[in-house]
Amino acid sequence: MPALTTDSLNKPVTHLKGVGAALAEKLARLRIYTIEDMLFHLPLRYQDRTRITPMGAVRRGDEVVLAGQVSLADVVTGKRRALIVRLQDGTGSITLRFFHFNAAQQKQFRKGVLVRCYGEARPGANGLELYHPEYQLVQTDQPPELADHLTPVYPLTDGLTQNRLRQLISLALSELNKAEVPDWLPAELFPDLPDLKTSLQLLHEPPPDAPVDALSEYRHPSQRRLIMEELIAQQLSLLKLRQEHKHHKAPIFSSGQDLCQQLTDQLPFPLTGAQTRVISEINQDMTQSSPMLRLVQGDVGAGKTLVAAMAALKAVSAGFQVAVMAPTEILAEQHYHSFQQWLAPMGLDVAWLAGKLKGKARQEQLDKIASGCPVSVGTHALFQEQVEFCQLGLVIVDEQHRFGVHQRLSLREKGRQGDTYPHQLIMTATPIPRTLAMSAYADLDTSVIDELPPGRTPIETVALADTRRDQVIDRIAAACHEGKQAYWVCTLIEDSETLQCQAAESTFAELQEKLPGLRIGLVHGRMKAREKAEIMARFKANELQLLVATTVIEVGVDVPNSTLMVIENPERLGLSQLHQLRGRVGRGNQQSYCVLMYHTPLSRNGKARIAVMRDTQDGFVIAEKDLELRGPGEVLGTRQTGLAQMKIADLVRDQYLLDEVNQAAIRLIKHYPQHPEPLIQRWLSGAEQYAQV
Repeated sequence: MPALTTDSLNKPVTHLKGVGAALAEKLARLRIYTIEDMLFHLPLRYQDRTRITPMGAVRRGDEVVLAGQVSLADVVTGKRRALIVRLQDGTGSITLRFFHFNAAQQKQFRKGVLVRCYGEARPGANGLELYHPEYQLVQTDQPPELADHLTPVYPLTDGLTQNRLRQLISLALSELNKAEVPDWLPAELFPDLPDLKTSLQLLHEPPPDAPVDALSEYRHPSQRRLIMEELIAQQLSLLKLRQEHKHHKAPIFSSGQDLCQQLTDQLPFPLTGAQTRVISEINQDMTQSSPMLRLVQGDVGAGKTLVAAMAALKAVSAGFQVAVMAPTEILAEQHYHSFQQWLAPMGLDVAWLAGKLKGKARQEQLDKIASGCPVSVGTHALFQEQVEFCQLGLVIVDEQHRFGVHQRLSLREKGRQGDTYPHQLIMTATPIPRTLAMSAYADLDTSVIDELPPGRTPIETVALADTRRDQVIDRIAAACHEGKQAYWVCTLIEDSETLQCQAAESTFAELQEKLPGLRIGLVHGRMKAREKAEIMARFKANELQLLVATTVIEVGVDVPNSTLMVIENPERLGLSQLHQLRGRVGRGNQQSYCVLMYHTPLSRNGKARIAVMRDTQDGFVIAEKDLELRGPGEVLGTRQTGLAQMKIADLVRDQYLLDEVNQAAIRLIKHYPQHPEPLIQRWLSGAEQYAQV
């Protein structure tokens, strides 16, 4: 068993020389509270300031230390006024360019003065240039002041410079040298990796001969050691949450088959095999005395809402209430209508609660819920203080990654009675790649609805440059005149020159002018909820043929007669979001089309996204690619996951380690039960509230 960390590393950062309350506040924004936190604030990359590079050997993009004589210093005027300083060292010459300078600085650079500087070489008008390099004037007899190790570059926050942070970490390293650091990863688990203390020292101060390529690719043994430790800590925190959750009690729902059968009998179509399997998995969970915590993944149109309704009927038949929460009013309203359509014939009431409900109408719904209405559907309004449930037994959360953890917990707490909690069913139409599921959802049981209902026609996706806009408008006119409906999706509400996006309002006006015979509607996020609902209802009733919208229609809109979707500037959206939008068409048995109308020139990422959308409609393939292109923080949303704030690990880059990480976490719990908690504290202190609960 390792010795405890010495007190010096547990001390607050104010123990370090020069750290007062104001600086401590800035460090807290980086989750640095103690000296140990400072040591675990790891570099993003390194600069090599250990040697002077001959100017003749410098290549574009190199970050280098140069030393040479001033041959020319002059102020030039052009697009921007600049101080130009020409240096030479006998092997070549290079230009220093300063846009911000003063007269005293200009006088410093007299012809023949020796200068040592550091910066990145970029192509300029007359060869390579360094923009605003760090520099100092040196004497001819002065020995070169070069770094004795690679220079680390750290994540920063406002008001904190690299130099100040390096000074503080140097002080923390002095404390580390005097301390005995507990190694919570036993050596026998990873015999080929260096110990913790060695790894920290090397990563903050790599020797000049350290392999820069391995460090830049995060493949150095010292980096791997810390990556493993951080991923294991993340995994342990989720397994701990799962264990704690299992100790809670939950109501047992053993009946409900009659109501489920009634719902099945009234459906105009049979359940798919995948739906039947997932319903069975949920039923099994809800017959246990510990709370269900199950994530149901299903691609667009896979029938998740029906699966949720079957789960709700199990709870209702046992005498409990069900709360169904969705992130937007459009999606919540869609669920409300579906539940009402299915449950009303059985004599079951459904309450509706959203932010737009005011006054008497709102009070009526609150009274309904408080008096035991079986099912309540709504937005985050459901967990507000004045909402009271009689006996909440099941919480269903759709598109869960849009909610913060505290919002979901608030709803769960409303059903708490002593140590008894409601069951939780979490749904998403954004397939979670296996990589993320292993590390972000280790505390959840997962079900996948991997089968679409019969009769769905694949959507044909084409990509066109926005120079062919008029052809696309003609295609919309033709489809609508054939009795079909269409969407035109814009990524902004108002025009923006910088983003070069066609905005919904100007597009709406343009299409009204160019398509005078069509009935066109407009929906965007700044409209009042009632206005949005009215427009959506008219579109659903086929009173409108074309709907111009922002991405508010991403989820929850189901209009089978819509067969054409135009998405402007698709390069500005994530793949999963594009996939969700595309899923608004192709919901009937008619051939549907999605036009991705992009603006040139496309970035490499933009081209990759559009290629994936053209090549596949498999949500899991799209999710994996989205993860690769955007990273876990954006795919999951950063509000509810600490993954985006990892200190050194990266789920995409380090996914090859995940199987090893999962096995190590289980072995630690089994054979070293005193190690997990300190590991979690070391890596996740201040971030555990982001874990999935």
